[in-house]
Amino acid sequence: MKQALLVFVGGGFGSVGRYYVGKWLNNFENAIPYGTMLSNVLGSLLIGLILGYLGRTANVSENQTLLLATGFCGGFTTFSTFAYENHLYLKNGDYFSYLPYTLLSLFLGFTAVFLGLYLSKLV
Repeated sequence: MKQALLVFVGGGFGSVGRYYVGKWLNNFENAIPYGTMLSNVLGSLLIGLILGYLGRTANVSENQTLLLATGFCGGFTTFSTFAYENHLYLKNGDYFSYLPYTLLSLFLGFTAVFLGLYLSKLV
């Protein structure tokens, strides 16, 4: 039960953070939902930093991983919104927004994880 509570608390903070990033950056004037992209890229960077650091630390707690990586990063990032936004682009025939948004999100997300893992070695 304690582990589920840690995921719940971390996920709650992550979801609220994602809400504010989306509210700040997602609007209908931009072709690309920058808030969703930023949340996913920052979350990818954070999970790389967190798991990289916790993976090389001798006193790693499963609770820390559940709170920070599973909970916070899981709540902060949003694959479902990313997938839905892509669905809307395809449904509306907006391939000029779909293609850069999808490719840039994937590239930046993977790059951010790798960068986070690399940076965790420097700390």
